[in-house]
Amino acid sequence: MSESQPSSACLDPDAAIAVHSAIPKHRQHLLKWNGWGYKDSRFEYTNGTLIFTGDRYPIGGSVSLPYFKEYVEKYLGVDLDNRREGNPLPQHYPDPVPCSEFTSQLAQHRIEFSQAGEDRLVRCHGQTLHDIHTLRAGSFKRIPDVVVFPTSHQQVVQVVQAASESDVVVIPYGGGTSVSGASTCPENETRPIALLDTSQMNKLLWFNKENLTACFEAGIVGQDLERVVRKLGYTVGHEPDSYEFSTLGGWVATRASGMKKNLYGNIEDIVVKVRMVTAQGVLDKNVTIPRMSCGPDFDHIVLGSEGTLGVVTEVVIKLRPIPEVKKYGSLVFPDFESGIKCLREIAKHRLQPASIRLIDNEQFVFGQALKPAGGPLTHLSGALQKAYITKFKGMSLEKIAIVTLLFEGNAKDVKRHEQQILGIAMKYGGFSAGSTNGEKGYILTFVIAYIRDLALEYSVVAESFETSVAWDRCEILCTNVKNRIRKECAKHSIKHYLISCRVTQSYDAGACVYFYFGFNHTGFSSPVHIYETIEAQARDEILACGGSISHHHGVGKIRSRWYPQTVSEVGVALYRATKRQLDPKNIFAAGNFLPLEETEKNVCESQKLISKL
Repeated sequence: MSESQPSSACLDPDAAIAVHSAIPKHRQHLLKWNGWGYKDSRFEYTNGTLIFTGDRYPIGGSVSLPYFKEYVEKYLGVDLDNRREGNPLPQHYPDPVPCSEFTSQLAQHRIEFSQAGEDRLVRCHGQTLHDIHTLRAGSFKRIPDVVVFPTSHQQVVQVVQAASESDVVVIPYGGGTSVSGASTCPENETRPIALLDTSQMNKLLWFNKENLTACFEAGIVGQDLERVVRKLGYTVGHEPDSYEFSTLGGWVATRASGMKKNLYGNIEDIVVKVRMVTAQGVLDKNVTIPRMSCGPDFDHIVLGSEGTLGVVTEVVIKLRPIPEVKKYGSLVFPDFESGIKCLREIAKHRLQPASIRLIDNEQFVFGQALKPAGGPLTHLSGALQKAYITKFKGMSLEKIAIVTLLFEGNAKDVKRHEQQILGIAMKYGGFSAGSTNGEKGYILTFVIAYIRDLALEYSVVAESFETSVAWDRCEILCTNVKNRIRKECAKHSIKHYLISCRVTQSYDAGACVYFYFGFNHTGFSSPVHIYETIEAQARDEILACGGSISHHHGVGKIRSRWYPQTVSEVGVALYRATKRQLDPKNIFAAGNFLPLEETEKNVCESQKLISKL
């Protein structure tokens, strides 16, 4: 459908294009209830070797990964004969806090809801290590009391109004991929909690071919969104690691970033307009235009609000033509420091391709461990590659770092772009390692999250965390954070652990850095607590080195302790004032940004103010 002059953000729902969602309403039928991703996709150690099940990913199809066993035994001290099964899906659930007035109003408006224990359990959390470990080994202190399935913006308005009248907490929920604790129910919340599942709001509402804009409901999943616009001949280009499961509304609520942000932008660059339902009404601009100077941009209040101010219902986004050419590449550098210098030089000239990512030696070694078994020439090919790197190039396999590249555009521009980047790489000792390695490295991103579930089965806790940092502090931050974690591991008597990092996005003034940390917790009674303690120390080090508390994961609950020092006390006061204005009764009590007691204090002050008026 094409709408040349959409008069509003929402057309007749009967005219909208519905999407067959990648995540069905009863997601537990398709997705793991206690881990990452699809049920049919997982790493399994069987018959002396590692395989990845299912056929959704190139690494799948039960292809043997023979090098992994030696790696985990050497670096993590894992006993692959000692597998620890997680708890089965519970059969009994806590009774929901009564909210009959609220559910009666939902029934009157014909809004579907569920109070089934399983539906409530699978949506009471995100994907933090704490969340998944709790599902596998314990139980949550608080889960939602009702799950609501609105199908339109208007139904969300009705849900929020009913919640406000009934004093019911509303927590918006998209794909459940949060790694900040943002979607976890506050443990001390005594009011009924309604989990507002946006999965049924997954329609294309309109498409404007002339302006290359489209309006989607916020519950559409990333891969579904891309599938729809590609049928129209276009792309969005936003590709976070969670692209298969995260939603458009979730991207807006967390200020998300994707792997191809160099070409297509971060979510704030892609969004033209946002519609959000608050407890005080609908926040929505009355025009769909690229930019305007009309006071503060209220879309930027919505972006990054993490479900604490309202529910994102509809988003107008930019589209781009599907590129003529998509080509991968890779570079090898003598060390991580040389790679950083090369990325900085490329950024200076604004020559970043769609994606450019630098991995350190530890991640390179880890990636080699996930190589599948090959044919008779595989070992010969590997030996020749090693000989070329070590003897001809004079590099050490214990120090090399790898850059993966993705180019998109027309053939002539891509070829010229490749040559420009290779020229810069050579100045820092780098050389091309071909497109195949680049493609494998890029695609591995989508299956890496499945590794954590396997790790938990063999007494290893692991997680990633990210930051952004200025270029002149990038190298020292990476070094200092790794050293800090090593010291903390020694302090806790942890012998087998892995700490690695990668630079995933680059800007004019700095870069995003991801850290991956895991350790063997055999013999430790509280492994998640130890992990969180060490990560907190690493976060302190990040801030001391000039890094941020997050580049794109958001604040949530697990990083709320650092929020005040990041935005200043005046910034906290501004957030509180916004919260009081848009949500005076604290209906959106997700508990993110500020500790729960701070939020409760804010609500008490707001209610006193209301009583005086």
